Amino acid sequence: MNFEAFFEDKLSALKSEGNYRVFADIERRKGQFPAATRHLDGEQSDVTVWCSNDYLGMGQHPVVLEAMHEALDRCGAGAGGTRNISGTNHYHVLLEQELADLHGKESALLFTSGYVSNWAALGTLAARIPGCIVLSDALNHASMIEGIRHSRAEKHIFAHNDPEDLDRRLSEMDPDAPKLVAFESVYSMDGDIAPIAEICDVADKHGAMTYLDEVHGVGLYGPRGGGIAEREGLMDRLTVIEGTLGKAFGVLGGYIAASTALCDFIRSFSSGFIFTTALPPAVAAGARAAVRHLKASEIERARQQRNVRRVRAELARLGIPTLENPSHIVPVMVGDPVKCKRISDWLMVNHGIYVQPINYPTVPKGTERLRLTPSPVHSDDDIDRLVVALSDIWSQCALHREFNVA
Repeated sequence: MNFEAFFEDKLSALKSEGNYRVFADIERRKGQFPAATRHLDGEQSDVTVWCSNDYLGMGQHPVVLEAMHEALDRCGAGAGGTRNISGTNHYHVLLEQELADLHGKESALLFTSGYVSNWAALGTLAARIPGCIVLSDALNHASMIEGIRHSRAEKHIFAHNDPEDLDRRLSEMDPDAPKLVAFESVYSMDGDIAPIAEICDVADKHGAMTYLDEVHGVGLYGPRGGGIAEREGLMDRLTVIEGTLGKAFGVLGGYIAASTALCDFIRSFSSGFIFTTALPPAVAAGARAAVRHLKASEIERARQQRNVRRVRAELARLGIPTLENPSHIVPVMVGDPVKCKRISDWLMVNHGIYVQPINYPTVPKGTERLRLTPSPVHSDDDIDRLVVALSDIWSQCALHREFNVA
């Protein structure tokens, strides 16, 4: 087999479909985000980032940077091993205590990313609980899907955000079989929010465990940033709450929060935890500082929500199509991968605005979009420039059929 030709053919197909991914080479500027520097063909240009998951700008916050510098000076760069073999640093222990407190749980367990925490926790629970049946929301993240698939447990997919369909499926199962319901709070591409209370009601009715992915909710919602479940007073009803340190908390890593026994179970049996090097101490220290800060400060959340409202209102005024939702995510709907990439490139070249096109397989074909994430560190001038640029390109789209995105 000509392996190189096979690789090239597959890549060519992606390019012809408009689904080939091009990474923007950008350099974040300390203390100036969302301003960044783009590197292309040896040249540099100024850009404003409008698609970051550093939702609250905590990756640039002085309290986070100070904590990381202090830990780096105290401990050096790496953790030095897996958590089991010399890699458990005191900063990891402190961060796990902080996260358990954030979610009102007995314990928490750190992982190297949010993807790994879902893959490892769901995979271990579903595989190790004898006869476990998993019920997974139809729009769950790839990390959840992979973890469930890896477990080889019986799996059923229920209609997205549909407690009635979940109830119907559970009612058809052996009432004595162990069951796990896995779903998200905020769905990252559409920005819709799960009916957590109703799903918990159904799970309780059938004696099922609940596993909630709060990756796009932690830091952003609730009086202390505990997520949608905290905002709605439901944290105690969830068996496992999973989150990330790489989005609203601005650093890196993932975690679960649950009972002491459940966390210890995952710690003891999950290969995704046992056999990987621990997070660097400075990363853990920075994440802890971000969590502690957002437990006490409402400034970042209030400013972000204000900016989200303003962006939505301006786009609505211009008739630019967005997907309505109650969250901080603003999807600008295009519906064609080639046009989506073309608009993204045009915004970058002509206005220094960076919005990554979101194409298949991240979203279904025909729903390609620009995913805007207004943050508290975007200024009114940043918003004005974004609105003018989008108005400009949408006007061109209306005049030139080859750019039509309506």
